[in-house]
Amino acid sequence: MTGGRVAGKVALVTGAARGQGRSHAVRLAEEGASIIAVDACSPIDSVEYPLSSAEDLKETQALVEAHDARIITAVADVRDQDALNAAVRAGIDEFGRLDVVCANAGISSFGRVWELSDEQWQNLLDVNLTGVWRTVRAAIPAMIEAGNGGSLILTASFAANKGVPNIGHYVSSKHGVVGLMRTLAVELAEHRIRANTVNPSSVGTGMFFNSQTYGFFRPDLENPGREDMAEVAQTLNTFPVPWMEPVDISNAVVYLASDEARYVTGAQFAIDAGAVGK
Repeated sequence: MTGGRVAGKVALVTGAARGQGRSHAVRLAEEGASIIAVDACSPIDSVEYPLSSAEDLKETQALVEAHDARIITAVADVRDQDALNAAVRAGIDEFGRLDVVCANAGISSFGRVWELSDEQWQNLLDVNLTGVWRTVRAAIPAMIEAGNGGSLILTASFAANKGVPNIGHYVSSKHGVVGLMRTLAVELAEHRIRANTVNPSSVGTGMFFNSQTYGFFRPDLENPGREDMAEVAQTLNTFPVPWMEPVDISNAVVYLASDEARYVTGAQFAIDAGAVGK
């Protein structure tokens, strides 16, 4: 693709095998970017819902290529610095540059703060916060050296700005992501590298559509389903919707990745149907 709002840019997307990450990769490709798509493609013991597979990552590749965009993929866990470094090197070797980082990989689990296991706490923080740090750590030196500026887009949450029961580790990780973003925005300004977050509420992905989450929203039912959950999930938002679609977040990602947002840095973009205001 030769045209588009991010034509000629190269974007690294973590958690790209499905969900929001896949949507970000595809939307950026639609707008002209080449994609470095990274995903662990493996389970995590403390996460009860199914995580992505290598086949999911291949499907993301096919969807990007359907837009005549270039893509390379890497099976790499954001907890593994060496694997992330290798993915970034491979992407720069293939495309010659790196302009955009979507640090999107994330997991969830449930429990009251004092009842969370060490494994639940540590795995979530390692992926959702330390994994974001490892991702930008792998990318920033090459971006600075290239001298082209760039855009770091970190996935936070409406939970980055309020307390939410039964996900204290998740809330903590997203508050941390916002703090990391704010510091990156200051540290990287002289290099014209911008840092911002996207802050969704509930999004219709595999992280949300699973039996564990259904039970979290509807503990009053023995075997709740999606529609049962929707009745309660809608109460999180001020808009009369229970969840948003991944593309709703991706549209904000495209803006932040583009030169339209060339002076936008240090900002939180709430794409949350009004959840943070409740």
